[in-house]
Amino acid sequence: MKDHELILSELAREAGMNPGTMSSVINGNRTLSVDQLDRITKAMGYPVGYYYERYVSEYLAEANPNWRRMSPFLHNCAKLNKLDCIHEVVNLLMDKLGYSESLFELAEELFYEKMYQSAAILYENVALSEKKQYSERLAMCQYRLFQTRQGDNQEKNYEAAVQFEIYVERLDEIDQLEALKDLANTYRSLRKWDKVELFAKALGDKAKIQYKIEQQRQHVKKENSRKPNFPLFAYWAFSHLLRAQACDERKDYEKGLQHIKKYADLSWVTDTDEETLKWKNKYEDWAVVNAYVNKLLSGEKSVLPNYVAYISSRKDEVLPALDNILEAANRYHFDVDEILQQFEADISFYLEEQKVESFYTQRFITERFMHFSMELTVYYLTKGRFFDGFRFLLNCLEKSTLSNNKSYIIKCMRLYEFYQEYASSETKTAYRNLIHKVDADEAKNNSDLLSK
Repeated sequence: MKDHELILSELAREAGMNPGTMSSVINGNRTLSVDQLDRITKAMGYPVGYYYERYVSEYLAEANPNWRRMSPFLHNCAKLNKLDCIHEVVNLLMDKLGYSESLFELAEELFYEKMYQSAAILYENVALSEKKQYSERLAMCQYRLFQTRQGDNQEKNYEAAVQFEIYVERLDEIDQLEALKDLANTYRSLRKWDKVELFAKALGDKAKIQYKIEQQRQHVKKENSRKPNFPLFAYWAFSHLLRAQACDERKDYEKGLQHIKKYADLSWVTDTDEETLKWKNKYEDWAVVNAYVNKLLSGEKSVLPNYVAYISSRKDEVLPALDNILEAANRYHFDVDEILQQFEADISFYLEEQKVESFYTQRFITERFMHFSMELTVYYLTKGRFFDGFRFLLNCLEKSTLSNNKSYIIKCMRLYEFYQEYASSETKTAYRNLIHKVDADEAKNNSDLLSK
């Protein structure tokens, strides 16, 4: 007030508060809510949140924890991304017993509002306070932390998945379906096929049980029962889709085809609502395309024309299809130049774009494009088309560095070393710059580990 040469009545008017209330707040005879603090801050010409650090240290820390004051303050801190303030307030609350449930409920609000960093702080503290309990809330905290930690860094994605695995069985039956699906998808993007098989099978088994229970209870009113995000049969079908891909990746094509046939025939699903029909059609459609993939990867070149015709009008399927086609071409020495020329515009688009709108998750697309870039690099270098080969090698190395995918980085380095005599001076310079970036990132990661 002195700095702005404001008298109490003027400040109260600017803040839209009663002078008596303002006087009580200033004299410490009345609690100061975050709403009042925000109005006073604005009246003094500062942005909302300007005094939040002082509010924590000079007001909240001195008073007994009061959830009615702290809850809206935490929510505002989340909106302003004031993570340090959230840490301090949560530490104040966790020193007292009885706030785990309230913090968890607020964390859920923030999670659904996509304020993931703030939510993660709350989940971490709630999980810490309940780590010795075999509770569903602890499991849900770990599930949310797993979800919030999924990003571009593949090594961190893997660490988050491993940390969460042991908590899946503690979740509610419906949440288990989503969690198993998410775990399987993460391991799918990491190309860890034994893990994909493990969690996909668990997903299918649990979905089958839940589907039978649902069918038996159809005559019972279930207005208050929880509903899964997708029809239960769709989770079962997805488990077989994942298992089919895992089999194909392990070159067990006969078993992979058996899984495809399972989700191709969903005639046993008798519901006729719009959602059911939508998912039945999707899986029947995916069964067709994945049967082509299965046969192609087993060496049946004859399916190529039908496969290409099928994906030509399906933008979502172009990248996965080209990846499959290149993998088969390199394995069985097919010439697919005409197909690559046909989809040249799509390849250029994927090469230049960082984000792609698709049914698939961005993480899956990024990994798939790295794999495709690697296959295309091998295809071009083997054919002596070194300019194109090195172009995709450098792109793959760059994306692998950004996502901290060591497996692809090593593959790129090995390929470069084998063909480096054919690299232009520009390619050599670009490669050295990327390797310097790899070394810098590795040094930073090691430093971060030592500081923990």
